[in-house]
Amino acid sequence: MFDYYPEGWNIDTQENRAATQNFSAVNDACRDGRILEGRAIVCDSSHNLIVDMGGMKGIIPREEGALGIREGTVRDIAIISRVNHPVCFLVTGFERKPDGTVTAVLSRRAAQERCLKERISKLTPGDVIDARITHLESFGAFADIGCGIVALLPIDAISISRIDHPKERFSVGMDIRTVIKSIENGRITLSHKELLGTWEENVAKFSAGETVAGIIRSIEPYGIFVELSPNLAGLAETKEDVFPGQQASVYIKSILPARMKVKLVIIDTFDLSYRPTPPKYFFTGNRMEHFVYSPPDCEKKIITEFVKKPE
Repeated sequence: MFDYYPEGWNIDTQENRAATQNFSAVNDACRDGRILEGRAIVCDSSHNLIVDMGGMKGIIPREEGALGIREGTVRDIAIISRVNHPVCFLVTGFERKPDGTVTAVLSRRAAQERCLKERISKLTPGDVIDARITHLESFGAFADIGCGIVALLPIDAISISRIDHPKERFSVGMDIRTVIKSIENGRITLSHKELLGTWEENVAKFSAGETVAGIIRSIEPYGIFVELSPNLAGLAETKEDVFPGQQASVYIKSILPARMKVKLVIIDTFDLSYRPTPPKYFFTGNRMEHFVYSPPDCEKKIITEFVKKPE
């Protein structure tokens, strides 16, 4: 059974390879209405997608390329951009050419409609789901939450520690976990920071007196914020020739849970380009009703409520 994962998750599974290995197997999948995956290899001049299914070729007609193409609410770039990437589809029929070769006729739109009906329409705020990063913008990351259906993860929901651009956390194609933040008029907004742990969970990895690695995030008149982990930043004393984005070696002067503070001293900074690594999650469940980031004894409360409390 297809689990409506992001496109590409099933393409190399034994079940998918077996179902696309020859005409007979593909014909069985057509009869059974099974969602399969293949790799789009060409987008022709009419914006039809040619798909390599392993055992045979398939074609996704332009209007079947994505939800919204037929209605004109989605641009053709949604089809063109799939070239050299996995696509999911239902097999709707077959075409036999004069030379005797058979091409499967496919519909990505039909697979997305089923995913929308059977999976995505049933999601509610607080549900934790798998996603795959599809592209990055200055205001946030877009992620495939099932069969190529994309939702927005705003930049301020990526982590507690502020970043200038989502590329500092993610790369295209990265698999992540997300939590449904809101659903309005069918538009889904995601969050991520709640899965990266509370202040206490993150600070437990550090001790006063240690010198550790960090990233300079912002420079303020009263000090310099240094990220120790995506959900934890400390405040260092001012220092000259320090710039946002630099790597840093910092001495942990003190940890103050009641004030939710980590006081630091910058030992050294240097420039270093790095590639984002997959996130490490503290929360591994499938649903989150609310999230309390701040320590119990701290006066300042940072809370995310996914489910509205009755008034």
